[in-house]
Order: sequence, then structure tokens, then C-alpha cells
Amino acid sequence: MIDIYYAATPNGLKLKIFMEETGIEHRIVPVRLGKGEQFKPDFLAISPNNKIPALVDHAPVDGGAPIALFESCAMLAYLGEKTGLFFPKAARAQLEVKQWLMWQAAGLGPMAGQAGHFRAHAADKIAYAIDRYTKETARLYSVLDKRLQGRDFICGEYSVADMAAYPWVVPHAGLGQNLSDFPDLNRWFETISKRPAVLRAYEGVEDPYAAGAKPMSDEEREILFGRIQKSTSREAKDR
Repeated sequence: MIDIYYAATPNGLKLKIFMEETGIEHRIVPVRLGKGEQFKPDFLAISPNNKIPALVDHAPVDGGAPIALFESCAMLAYLGEKTGLFFPKAARAQLEVKQWLMWQAAGLGPMAGQAGHFRAHAADKIAYAIDRYTKETARLYSVLDKRLQGRDFICGEYSVADMAAYPWVVPHAGLGQNLSDFPDLNRWFETISKRPAVLRAYEGVEDPYAAGAKPMSDEEREILFGRIQKSTSREAKDR
């Protein structure tokens, strides 16, 4: 059994897509981010960065103690390697998929997330920040668009690399992007959006960056954007 600590954010949806695509046995453990459940000690023991998703595999391949993982792309690589599903077996092909996982984790996700934050959630509309992150998201969409020229999917065959990138293209309108500007990206997006597993993963999910999205309360805003995890280390106590 695999436990997925989950909320319906783009990063959480990566894992939901993988589970829907593979049908492997798992349990979804909801984490209410607006209530601050990501700061609870039992969750921090699994995900020290207080972010979702997180994973606990109670039946690892080595037969040892349960394995806890944080960072969504690390989880996708782990699950792909463990199951052999949507993850190539050849070493060179694996490296290609891992590169695009890292590209998403280091670039597309953070930059699109900042664009969404400053456009939809920031209390103060800072023009420089909105322009900076909207343009950087457009640049990253362009990188992906060029990669998809002559390819059905990011690494040829549908893989965890596609599952990682897709949720950060879903809210493109709220991120200030028009997919008609990226024809190959748009084709890829339309193909993935019709997959039955993806449709199941997104059932009932709302776009947090959409123009009509429910506004956050002051309490939710403070929890999500104003709270800093307190260190319990001896060094921190001595400062």
C-alpha cells in the first residue's frame, strides 16, 4: 500500500494522475493546506519542507521499513522505477526523462507558481513581479513547445515527464498564457487532457488561478503565505 498525502494543487495532481494511469493500490490522505495541516509534526516527519504531495510506501522493493518521500518529481521517478510504468528501462532514456523532471521542478513549476501567485493571490498587485513571472512562464512554455516539435510527448513515449509538466499548463489562462501562441504545446495539452485517467484525476478540481476562483480568507492567506516553519534545532534555540 502507498499513502499519498494530497491536496489538489498542480504538484499534488501529478501524483493523482500517476495513480489513475497505473491503477496501483494506494490511499489518498487529504491535507487541508488552508487549515495549516502541512505544519503538523506527523506530516513534517514525512515532508520536512511542509509541502504536498508526500508519499509513504509501506511495501518497498527491498522489503525493509516503509519509505517516506517528499518532492513530487522524486516521487514520480521512484514510482516509475519501482513499477516499470511510464518510465523507460534503458539508461539513456531514463536520463532524458529525469532531465525533464528536473526542468519542471526547477523551472516550470516555480515560475508558473509565482506568476499565479502575483496575478491571483498577492494582496498587492506588483506590476514588476507580474510582468517578470508571466514572461518567464511564457519562455518556459516556449521551451516545451520547441521540445514537442515532431514528438507526441516530451520524451517520445508518454511518461512521468508529461505527468509532471501537464498540471502547470492546465491553469495557463490564469498564468497569462494563450496556448495558441504555442501550437505544439497546445497539441500535446489537448491530447493529454482527453486521457481517461487525467479526466478522472481532475474531476471536481478547481483552477486556483482562474479569474472567478474563490478568494482566500485572511486566515488562509496568512497560513499559506505568511507562516514560517519554526526550527526546533538546538542551534535555533541557542540563537
